[in-house]
Amino acid sequence: MTTPAEKFAAAKVRNQYKETTAFVQSFDFEFDPFQVAACHAVEEGSGVLVAAPTGAGKTVVGEFAAHLALKLGKKCFYTTPIKALSNQKYSEFVAMFGEDRVGLLTGDTSINGEADVLVMTTEVLRNMLYAGSNTLTNLGYVVMDEVHYLADKFRGAVWEEVLIHLMESVQVISLSATVSNAEEFGEWLGEVRGNTQVIVSEIRPIPLYQHVLIGNRLLDLFDKPGQINPEILQREREAVRKAAISRHRRGRFNEAQDRLSRADIIEKLANQNLLPAITFIFSRIGCDAAVKQCLHAGLRLTSTAEREEIRATALKYTQNIAEEDLVVLGFDEWLSALERGIAAHHAGLLPSFKSAVEELFQKGLIKAVFATETLALGINMPARTVVLEKLIKYNGESHVPITPGEYTQLTGRAGRRGIDIEGNAVIQWSPTVDSASAAGLASTRTYPLRSSFAPTYNMSINLIARFGRERARRSLESSFAQFQADRAVVGLSRQIAKNEAAIEELLSQAVCHLGDFLEYAGIRREIKEVETLLSKRDHKKTFDNRQRARLEGDLTDLRKGLRNHSCHSCAQREDHSRFAEKAGRLNRENDGLRTRVQSRTHVIAKTFDQICQVLTHLGYIEGEKPTSQGKILTKIYAESDLLLTEAIRRGILDELNAPELLSVVSTMIFESRNADNVAPKMPSPRVSSALADVISIWAELEELETEYGVKTQRQPDAGFCWVSYRWANGNSLQNVLKGTDMSVGDFVRSTKQLSDLLNQIAAASEKLRPVCKDAVKRIDRGVVAFLMGDL
Repeated sequence: MTTPAEKFAAAKVRNQYKETTAFVQSFDFEFDPFQVAACHAVEEGSGVLVAAPTGAGKTVVGEFAAHLALKLGKKCFYTTPIKALSNQKYSEFVAMFGEDRVGLLTGDTSINGEADVLVMTTEVLRNMLYAGSNTLTNLGYVVMDEVHYLADKFRGAVWEEVLIHLMESVQVISLSATVSNAEEFGEWLGEVRGNTQVIVSEIRPIPLYQHVLIGNRLLDLFDKPGQINPEILQREREAVRKAAISRHRRGRFNEAQDRLSRADIIEKLANQNLLPAITFIFSRIGCDAAVKQCLHAGLRLTSTAEREEIRATALKYTQNIAEEDLVVLGFDEWLSALERGIAAHHAGLLPSFKSAVEELFQKGLIKAVFATETLALGINMPARTVVLEKLIKYNGESHVPITPGEYTQLTGRAGRRGIDIEGNAVIQWSPTVDSASAAGLASTRTYPLRSSFAPTYNMSINLIARFGRERARRSLESSFAQFQADRAVVGLSRQIAKNEAAIEELLSQAVCHLGDFLEYAGIRREIKEVETLLSKRDHKKTFDNRQRARLEGDLTDLRKGLRNHSCHSCAQREDHSRFAEKAGRLNRENDGLRTRVQSRTHVIAKTFDQICQVLTHLGYIEGEKPTSQGKILTKIYAESDLLLTEAIRRGILDELNAPELLSVVSTMIFESRNADNVAPKMPSPRVSSALADVISIWAELEELETEYGVKTQRQPDAGFCWVSYRWANGNSLQNVLKGTDMSVGDFVRSTKQLSDLLNQIAAASEKLRPVCKDAVKRIDRGVVAFLMGDL
C-alpha cells in the first residue's frame, strides 16, 4: 500500500517533470529507469550521454528532445551517421509529429528544410556550422545518434567538430552503444558542452542466449556463467579429430559433409521457432550466394497471404524503375526470393531494394536475411536470432578477427522488444571457429571509445575563416583526441616520476667511498657496447680489418681505464654495479617515455600547424585570414579537398563539358574495390589530359605534404571515369555496367556522391557553376533519381 509520503513524492516528481510524464504516457509500453532518468536530465536543461546496448531503446530520449523542442517553440536537429538511418528516422518523426513539422537534409535531399524538427546526416550539420547557416536560428536541441561513430577513422572527426563548435546555448543529447569509458567521454562532453549527465545501462531489455551449432546440434555455449558447456568441448574434440582425418584423406576439411548448409540452418531454425533470423556473412558475394542456395534447396517460409503482401510491397518500391533496368537488377530472382521469405542486405544492392527488404523484415514477412555487417549500424531490423558463420572479416586490407564490440553490435540485433521474450545468437562451429573464441567475444564487456580526430584542410580553413588562426588552434585543443592524449600523458608522466624516485633510491645504494661510481659504471657500459658491436659485426662480417683494429684498440683503452679507476678495487663493486645498471635501465626507459609525452602533447594543434604551413605555402591563408583561393577550399568537403581546389585554381576543369568534368571529378570520390592494375578506359582525350594534370598536382601535393609531415590526399582513382561519362551521355544502365564488376548499389552510391561533390564545386566556383549544374541534371535520372526509401 502506498503511503501518503510516497504519494506526495510521486506527485512532486510528476509536477517537476510534467513534460517527461506526458511523453511517457503517450507510449503503450513502460519506460525503463535509464530512459526516464535521461528524459529528466533533458527536461532539467542538461546535456546527456546515454550509453546502452543495441535495442535497449535509447532513441526515445532523442524523440523526447524533439517533443520538448516543439513544446517550447525551439528547433531540434536529429543527426545520424548514414542516410538510411536519417530516412528511417524522418519517417518515424513524420508519423509522430506530422509531415509539416518535420524535415530531412542528407546532402543530396532536402525536404521541408526549415522545419522545427530536422533529421540530417552529421556532415550536413557540420557544413551548416561552418557556413553560419540561418537554419541554425532558434536551435535548442541536437541529438547525436550513434555518437560512438566518432571512432570511425574516415568520418569520425565530423562528430567532434560538431560537438566542439555548436553554439553554447544548444543542449546536446548523445546516444551511444555500450562503451567501457562512457564516464571519460561524458567528462570530455562536460568540458566542451557544459553540464552533461552520463546515464549508462548495461541491461538488455531482451535477454540474449548464446549457442554453438556444431554438426547438426544446437547447444548452449555456456553451461554456467562464464563456463563453456562441456558437451560442446567433447563434440569439439570429436569434430577436430574427424577434421584431421578428413584433411589426411582428402587434403582439406570437408565443410559440405561436416557443416549444415545455409538452407539447412534456416530450416532448423524454422523448426525450432527461431525465425526471423539474420545471418551475418562478411561479403556481398556470400550474401547473394546464400539466397541462391536457399532457392535451389526449395526453401519456402511464407504463406499465400504473406506472398501477396510481399509482392505488393516490392512493387511499391520498384514501380517507377524502367522495365529494362529491372532486368539488369535481377528483379525477378530478387522478387522470387522475397516471396519465399528470403533476402540479402548489403551495400551492393539498389537502395530501393534494401528499403523494401527492411520494411518487409520489420513486418515479419521476410524470415531469413543474409547481411553484411553494415546492417548492424543502427537500422531498425531486429530479429529473433542472429547467426554468425565466421568470427573473422576482411577490413579492406587483411582478414582480421571481429572485436568484442563488433560481436556485441552484431548479436545485439537478436531479440525484438515487445515480441520476443529472448534473443538468440548462434555461432556455427568449424575448425577455425572454436568455442573458446566465441566465449571470449561473448564474455568481453570492454569496448573503449577512441577518438580518430585529426584536422583536415577544409576543417582548418573553415575554422580560420570563422575564428582566426590562433583561436582556431585553441578550439582544436579541446577535441576528445587531445583530451585522451592528455590523459595518456598524465599516466606517462606519473610513470616517469615513479622511475625517477626509483633511480634516486638505486643511485643512493651505488655510492662508493673510493670515488665516482657512476663514472666507473659508464666505462663498464661502454665496454659492453663495444664488445656487442664487435660480436655482431663478426657474425655478419660487415667491416674490414681497419675498422676492427680501431674498435679493438678502443676496447683495450677502456679496459685499462676501468682497471685504473679508483672504484675498481672496491669490495662492493659488483653490488654497486647492479644498482647502477638498474638505474641506467630506468633512465633509458624514461628517455622513451619523455619522447612519447612530447609526441602526444598538443598533438592536434601540431597537426593543425603543419596543415597551416602547407596552406600558407600555397597561398591559401595570409596571417589570420583565408585568401580568395582559401574561400573556395572552405566549400569543398571531399577527402581530396586540397587536390580538387588546386585543380579548380589552376583552371584544369575550365574547358571541359559536363560529362568530361564529372568524369575527371569522379576520381576524387571513387575507390575501386578490386586492386587490379588494369588501366581504366578513358572517355576522351580531353579527359585523359585533364586527369594527367590532376595526377601531376597530386604528386606535387604529396611531396609538399611529406616536407611538412602530413598526409591527407588520396591518389586519384579513375575506375569510375568511363562509367560516369557514359551515364551522363544517356546510355542505359545495362550498357553502362556491361563489362564491369560494379554492382548497381555501388553505381548508385558513387553517382550520388559525385552529384554531391559537383554541387560543392558549383557553390565554390562561379565559373564552373553552369557546367556543374548541367552535369548534375545529366546523372540524376533512372535508378539514381528514384530511390524510394533512400530519398
